[in-house]
Amino acid sequence: MGNNLINTNIVNSHVLLTPDQVKAKLPLTQLAEENILEFRQQIKDILDFRDRRKFIVVGPCSIHDTKAALEYSRKLKQLAEKVKDKFLLIMRVYFEKPRTTVGWKGLINDPDMDDSFHIEKGLLIARHLLLQIAELGLPSGTEALDPIVPQYISELVSWSAIGARTTESQTHRELASGLSMPVGFKNGTDGNIQVALNAMQAAQSPHNFLGINQQGQVSVFQTRGNTHGHIILRGGNGQPNYDTANIQQVEIKLKEAKVSPAIVIDCSHGNSNKDYKLQATVFENVIQQILDGNTSIVGMMLESNLHEGNQSIPSDLKELKYGVSVTDQCINWHETERIILKAYNQL
Repeated sequence: MGNNLINTNIVNSHVLLTPDQVKAKLPLTQLAEENILEFRQQIKDILDFRDRRKFIVVGPCSIHDTKAALEYSRKLKQLAEKVKDKFLLIMRVYFEKPRTTVGWKGLINDPDMDDSFHIEKGLLIARHLLLQIAELGLPSGTEALDPIVPQYISELVSWSAIGARTTESQTHRELASGLSMPVGFKNGTDGNIQVALNAMQAAQSPHNFLGINQQGQVSVFQTRGNTHGHIILRGGNGQPNYDTANIQQVEIKLKEAKVSPAIVIDCSHGNSNKDYKLQATVFENVIQQILDGNTSIVGMMLESNLHEGNQSIPSDLKELKYGVSVTDQCINWHETERIILKAYNQL
């Protein structure tokens, strides 16, 4: 009875490995655990203005090739060592892509990039890469999109973002309130700052919500609230919001809302008018504001890959160009290193 009332649009379903089973295959190592605890604390200290350094979340728009991602992370680790007294470099490791309409949804959803959606395989690949990056001695930053995925990988993540499309979502505000790492909230795609302020207020409060536990059972989670939520300015509707006047207005709004006064600037997206080559201009402007005495800016975000630009996903995956984004356009490694070292020398 009732079978004609449910799942009428569901074609198929199958049971996934539980988080515990995935973690048994790819366990957290002591080295990775020590590194991640240390990185999370450093990020919290920067957000609390106890550490005067800035953090830079830098890396590919999305991860589709773990070999290229590892090559990038090794280069980033070398750069991180050179600038560690001024900057904490966080590798951007984005596995899930929110789409405005349709498109490739990222490595976890579709690791084979052919609409086969082998999500279990994607979770294992993602977890393995995060383990390798943590053991290398780099913090990872990612976007929290699917509310179930964090149970599989979140202990390997040092910083999370809630994207512009999901900042207004109650589900993501509740999720953020329970995450164990600092979380940045982007302003809306239309440039709306208020949705991010509301999200920060919501996420620092306790919540009760549904999710799955480590054994894969549906559970009710009670959170204490996340005290390290912060705003990410990413521009919107063709208007950037990283300039001095906008930042001063945001500083006032953060104070009025009684939320963290720390500001992170996304140098891509609306702030670069979706022109990846303008990221350097935005980054240099932000560094100049810091040199001019701004103290509220604590971090920046850059979309960067081994090689610049982007590419469409070909039907024959052998035609994929190595180290080139399949989502947003990115600056190349040489440009990334150049602008970060220039900023380091200025500071």
